[in-house]
Amino acid sequence: MKKSFLLFTILLLSLTVSPTYGGETSIVSVSAVVLSKSECKFNSKTSNLNFGNLDPANPVDKTVATSITFKCVGSAPMATFFITDDDGLYETGPDQNRMRHSTITSEYLPYSLTLDPTTGTVPKNTNQTLTITGKVKGVDYQDVAAGNYLDTVVISISP
Repeated sequence: MKKSFLLFTILLLSLTVSPTYGGETSIVSVSAVVLSKSECKFNSKTSNLNFGNLDPANPVDKTVATSITFKCVGSAPMATFFITDDDGLYETGPDQNRMRHSTITSEYLPYSLTLDPTTGTVPKNTNQTLTITGKVKGVDYQDVAAGNYLDTVVISISP
């Protein structure tokens, strides 16, 4: 029994210990991209959400909306899409959108943005509508500097 244990130990050591002679190694990164059976695209690349004139003497909440159409194509009869936005150029955190004054760059006007729908399953080759709704609260513009406020928000759709 001691002989077979010793033989087993020697065999095990010979399998786990391999001599190195200062050789080089190389790393191979392995990757693949699995393509979606669907592809969704916006029919237009730009849209405007204009709050118009906001009167600080009568600071009421103002809600406006715009829409963008999109279509999903591909080999699948139905497509599941996901729509997101980047919160704009001057956000202070997730869903904390702000417009910046066009000349007084330290002045900002907060607003909220809602997308509808943000996800869903739709038939391919059929135009769909994304509604973008923005809201400015009266309390947020009653004490800001007069002038133009602007922001740019990127809306993304996938797949």
